[in-house]
Amino acid sequence: MTTHAKRIPWYLWPFAAVWKLLAVIVEMTGRLAAMILGIVLTIVGVLVSLTIVGAIVGVPLAIVGLLLFLKGIL
Repeated sequence: MTTHAKRIPWYLWPFAAVWKLLAVIVEMTGRLAAMILGIVLTIVGVLVSLTIVGAIVGVPLAIVGLLLFLKGIL
């Protein structure tokens, strides 16, 4: 039985890379810790993005936190 890896289009590669990184974090820390870390990162990202200058860092931080939380659930 052979397994074929799914090819990811070049324009979706950054999203797939972030998702794989989150999967590694979930495997290393465990689901509960990943969910707690995701909630914390989301809250910190929202708080940082309250200023316009902080939005450059805060919005991606909140998105990564939300994805980490979702990866911990699923």
